[in-house]
Amino acid sequence: MAQIFVAQKVVTVHGVRPAAVLVEESKIVAVLPLSEIPADIPVINCSPYVLMPGLVDAHTHINEPGRTEWEGFETATRAAAAGGFTTLIDMPLNCLPATTTVAALEAKRAATKAKCTVDWSAWGGISEQNAAHIEPLAAAGVRGFKCFLTDPGIEGFALVDEAELRAAAPHVAATGLPLLTHAELPSAIQSVARGADWRRYATWLTSRPDEAEVEAIRLMLRLCDEFRFRLHIVHLATAKALPDLRAARERGLPVTVETCPHYLHFAAESIPDGSTLHKCAPPIRNAENREALWQALQEGVIDLIATDHSPCPPSWKHLETGSFQTAWGGIASLAVALPVVWTGICQRGLTISDLVRWMSQRPSGLVGFGHRKGAIAEGYDADLVLFDPDRRFEVTSQELHTRHLVSPYIGEILRGKVIATWVRGQEVFRDGAFTGVREGQEVP
Repeated sequence: MAQIFVAQKVVTVHGVRPAAVLVEESKIVAVLPLSEIPADIPVINCSPYVLMPGLVDAHTHINEPGRTEWEGFETATRAAAAGGFTTLIDMPLNCLPATTTVAALEAKRAATKAKCTVDWSAWGGISEQNAAHIEPLAAAGVRGFKCFLTDPGIEGFALVDEAELRAAAPHVAATGLPLLTHAELPSAIQSVARGADWRRYATWLTSRPDEAEVEAIRLMLRLCDEFRFRLHIVHLATAKALPDLRAARERGLPVTVETCPHYLHFAAESIPDGSTLHKCAPPIRNAENREALWQALQEGVIDLIATDHSPCPPSWKHLETGSFQTAWGGIASLAVALPVVWTGICQRGLTISDLVRWMSQRPSGLVGFGHRKGAIAEGYDADLVLFDPDRRFEVTSQELHTRHLVSPYIGEILRGKVIATWVRGQEVFRDGAFTGVREGQEVP
């Protein structure tokens, strides 16, 4: 069935303008001037709100199969729809089995049946000398490969050292897919003095210094230069790595970079001691560092924003002790990442087109979705979000929609609210409620 979405503010590839978006079945077939609206086709009036492309999250931990008590496809994709995300790319951990073999990928596919509100794809993993599985995983449909240079702290996925990276690199290069790297070197992670107060955020910050990121990124840039695989640095937290990344781009290395909403919103100086909901790795650094990350986004040294949505059962956060040493490191943010980033954009005089570039277009390009996801343009999937850019609200647990309703964003005053979300032309969310449509599918 054909339908037309009409708004005075449509975020297109040519800027924000009045337009009529003609959708047939699941695709956008035309973006028309308002004067050319065809007759006899149902019209969805989107004014006074903004109509923009669905967001693409290139870094989500869905945790299914194997650790569905942490999250799972049903709750993760519902939270995504509420937050304006229409496509998620699932990390190869913290699920069990980790997505390091074709068999594990097939187990994940089986686990998604009749559960997904939005579309998804999967990253493969490089871990425990699985180089022989890299090219088969690529042929089976993963969008690239993730590795850790430091211990991820969870059973089922191990760090890789330089020798293992060298064994894997030719296979990654042969696929043409990106190698995503959690860039912290164990050798630069600091031992904390015996008896240190692990309730203090400063203790956690000291234990994971900027140098751990900087040295890891330098290693990966050397390997990228040698083997010429596509390198993607995930969740960049330190601005001290920006000169190396800028120089690598100038040399023409195929490197891209993401940062996350929590690094762009919070600052170390404001994190209370004992607030383990803020724990993540690399850690949230100071306000000066945060502003340098925003500047790097504007300059294009950082390409995109991804959530690194990494939930866990509340007991794993050790809220009762507030120990940053033992708490799980991960931040849940799928349903609120859009207003978190939009709030920061408004504070810095940036635009809705910047948001779409960083959270729709460039993530889609990284994943290789070509002319299918991440834009309102002819031939793209009709993944659309109706967004009120002016509404302010206080985050409560009811906004999260995840399995466990805990997040450091609770209590934050944010700007911007998702009114409705469509996935391939089907409405899945409107005015705080889900429509019950669960036809999300893997993006081939």
